[in-house]
Amino acid sequence: MNAGFPEPDQRVRLVESRRTRARTPVLDQEADPPMRQHRVQHVTIHGHRRAYVKAGKGPTLLLLHGLGCTHRTWLPVLDSLARRYTVIAPDLLGHGQSDKPRADYSIGAFANGMRDLLTVLGIDKVTVVGHSFGGGVAMQFAYQFPERTERMVLVGSGGLGPEVSAAIRAITTTGFYQVMGALTMPGVRHLGTAGLKGLSRTGIKEFRDFDEVAEIYQSLRDPAARAATRHVVRAVVDWQGQIVSMADRAYLTEAMPMCVVWGDQDRVIPVSHAARAAELAPKARVEVMPNAGHFPHKDHPERFVRILNDFVRSTSPATYSRARWRRLLQQGAASAVPLRAVEAPTA
Repeated sequence: MNAGFPEPDQRVRLVESRRTRARTPVLDQEADPPMRQHRVQHVTIHGHRRAYVKAGKGPTLLLLHGLGCTHRTWLPVLDSLARRYTVIAPDLLGHGQSDKPRADYSIGAFANGMRDLLTVLGIDKVTVVGHSFGGGVAMQFAYQFPERTERMVLVGSGGLGPEVSAAIRAITTTGFYQVMGALTMPGVRHLGTAGLKGLSRTGIKEFRDFDEVAEIYQSLRDPAARAATRHVVRAVVDWQGQIVSMADRAYLTEAMPMCVVWGDQDRVIPVSHAARAAELAPKARVEVMPNAGHFPHKDHPERFVRILNDFVRSTSPATYSRARWRRLLQQGAASAVPLRAVEAPTA
């Protein structure tokens, strides 16, 4: 447990789990059968083709992936979740099989895109689940469209503090596009991908997420994907770290059930942000999974599904009230957490 981190009997609960392979979960009495592929469907909205997977039947879960990832990051848990829910897992604009236009890649634009996708699919309300950058989109979706959000689940999420890995900050630099263009040329890319996947299999905790990094690295061979990734990161990160935060609006979560899940060995966004979530939203359920990295839903899929099922089962969906929302806005402004002032770059 990190120094200064709340003890398990406080607001943050330590969830014990065993390490499983991300793509081939260990089978036990509660484990799921080997995951299968799902048909990717497409719909055109505002002239842009958007890819998504839809599975299952029941209350709707909207699963939002992180930066450089796709709906495939949810495959280890998708089949299990589809037993109880209608699961919608899109490729965000600029990612995967969705279009990668020169467009608005702000958090607000992504939230709007998810509202429009759900509207086209005839889905009114969802429990929104966001991983990493997708967590930022989930928070923005809940903020912009509280009448369509029943619950919010944040997984290793952005938007809870400035700290983020140097690799993410590097994407904002001027030479990222050109450097990655050289690094993703066929020969170099094949060697790099093999090296990353090999390191992920060593069992060394610092390399546990490198299989996912390899997939992101592969995706950047597409010039349009590189450009889109740079636009996305520059909208939420600068040289100081993350610039988008829920801190000043966290009091609004009083009107909505919220769950936060983190891996205790996250090397992308520090696990201390889970404690920050507990401070900002005291009513939130916060789960820290031991022996898990930035992708706890892939490291321990069966445990992640149990956490999510229990959270949905034990909470009532939020019901939007304009009067209550107005009251929170009026009362919460005085107690909102101030954001850190912008600092000028040093010479």
